[in-house]
Amino acid sequence: MRVPVLAPLSLILGLSACGGEGTGPVKSASVPVHRPRVAVPPTRPAVVRPPLPKPQRLMMPGLEGVIGSTGAELVSRFGPARLDVLEGDARKLQFTGTACVLDIFLYPGTAGAEPQATYLDARRPSDGQDVDRAACVAALRKR
Repeated sequence: MRVPVLAPLSLILGLSACGGEGTGPVKSASVPVHRPRVAVPPTRPAVVRPPLPKPQRLMMPGLEGVIGSTGAELVSRFGPARLDVLEGDARKLQFTGTACVLDIFLYPGTAGAEPQATYLDARRPSDGQDVDRAACVAALRKR
């Protein structure tokens, strides 16, 4: 009858081998948490821009009375502008006639001052080729 005594003993020995180490707390496996990814815009370093240089006035014979004039003075001299375009603190007035197209660029000289004409460009209306600026100014003056 030794067989029945050995069976419970072998069962006890078999189960004790499965116990592992110590009697500490049971640790559970962590379950990964899926979080939605949030797009973070890249940070850019601040751009430090130097102050803009003071506009240089175009000085040529025949442009007296145009360079340094305000927009109102130019309209009184040439009539209504075909285009009046504002870009930031600058302004462009365009006057046209059969002889030429005259673009006059006005920039503020000092803070708060009314913009004044500092540069102009002249071209033929037919093909856009450059023409003499002073001759264009003379041709477009109100009679």
